[in-house]
Amino acid sequence: MSKVLKFLAVFLFLIVPLVIVILIAFNLREGAPDYLDDLKEPEVEVTVIDGTLKGAAGNRLRLSESGLYELYVEGKPFERGVYAGRLTKDLLRDQEKIFIDMINKMVPSDTYRFILKSGIYFFNRKIASNIAPENIKEIYGISRSASSEFDSIGSGYMRMLNYHAAHDIGHMLQNLNLVACTAFSMWGDKTIDSDLLTGRNFDFYLGEKFAEKKIVEFVKPEKGIPFAMIVWGGMTGVVSGMNIEGLSVVINAAESEIPEKSATPVTLVAREILQYAEDIDSALKIARSRDIFVSQNFLISSANDGKSVVIEKRPENTEIFDKNENSISVTNHFQGPLKGDYLEKGSLPARHSLGRLNRVNELIENGENFDAQAVVKILRDTKQFGGKDVKPGSELAINQFLAHHSVVFNNTKKIMNVSTKPWQLGKFVAYDLKKVFETFPKMEKDQEIFTEEMNIEKDEFLETEEFKKIIESRRNGTFKSDDIRFSKDGFNKKFEE
Repeated sequence: MSKVLKFLAVFLFLIVPLVIVILIAFNLREGAPDYLDDLKEPEVEVTVIDGTLKGAAGNRLRLSESGLYELYVEGKPFERGVYAGRLTKDLLRDQEKIFIDMINKMVPSDTYRFILKSGIYFFNRKIASNIAPENIKEIYGISRSASSEFDSIGSGYMRMLNYHAAHDIGHMLQNLNLVACTAFSMWGDKTIDSDLLTGRNFDFYLGEKFAEKKIVEFVKPEKGIPFAMIVWGGMTGVVSGMNIEGLSVVINAAESEIPEKSATPVTLVAREILQYAEDIDSALKIARSRDIFVSQNFLISSANDGKSVVIEKRPENTEIFDKNENSISVTNHFQGPLKGDYLEKGSLPARHSLGRLNRVNELIENGENFDAQAVVKILRDTKQFGGKDVKPGSELAINQFLAHHSVVFNNTKKIMNVSTKPWQLGKFVAYDLKKVFETFPKMEKDQEIFTEEMNIEKDEFLETEEFKKIIESRRNGTFKSDDIRFSKDGFNKKFEE
């Protein structure tokens, strides 16, 4: 009997894992779709035009004095990807190295990293079949500039493709609390000139280095509506963006179950909405046409409709939440038709999400005559509901001192203000979309494309002793000490004096 038990133990702990690894490796053989074989890569010559301004045909890249990289690309999907890849090649390599270094610190074992990589690739093995060919072609174009340094993980194409599901996978790993965003919108008698205004904090935190080289990208596609979005090297999906019709999209994760299979990454659903929707109805139609594998809130603000709604989407259904008031807010739970018993269960993430939502609504209800600067004031707020103090970094606060980026959209006037470091405390620089699309592709001189008189100045909080204490806590690992991301041996960048 003991021999039988020993055999079973060996089988379960040695043979079964080996079989699983072999099956995973076999399923990883799916490569790029056949239609990519017929694509002819354009000859791309990147030239330094002036200062930091680089060009390739009509495409442009420059580094603003604000610290933001500004990218303009145009044309067919594959060509856009190739040009974007070539122009941002160094940024792409740096961003990938940061991402991989983060994984190595979180998962120090080579064996576990192999299992993690294989598991993600296995889960996403059919991801390409859920993504529109246009997006696949653009991602493939970017991957042509991917560094060979990381080929041990997978081909450039496979890596770029799977990185587009990073937001979804981070959402799946709920215990790491990688996703805790806040967004809101107001219009009508709540705002100056009755403008439709939208604010959002993107609190998808993977370390200071990850947020260091943000790209404000302006895209003029061969088909669809020109648009702008805040991204990082290699990213073609949308987490925050607005098109020249004045329609903006921001995504906020919602409560989810562990999925059984992959589908379309939510950032690519948001990208499709931004590129092809001119109003709420067309955005909803696109959202309903795509399957996703995690639950998501899409805050849609439409100048043509003069209001905002939240599209609530689960893997199995899509609904719309419309407050029918002059403001709407969203954090990380459903409020409309898809609302379940998530809040009633009283989990810590649920309490945090509801706490932030209550604080946003409180600040909106107590305010009037909102403009972009007033929206930024809410995005920088460090209190919890009722104006009570919380520890720096608390998920009950709108400002958690970790935002990858923060942005304000004036949907009516087609202007967006994008934050500069640190987090949402630095200057918010203003981009007039109409002006940028007219001038940026023709630029022959390295000059700012933001509209200076519309910039919002840095927060005075940066000069306080309290802020210095926060920075010191980030240096010594005592900021959110129970969170691996901020520990001394985590993946946080050392702060400079």
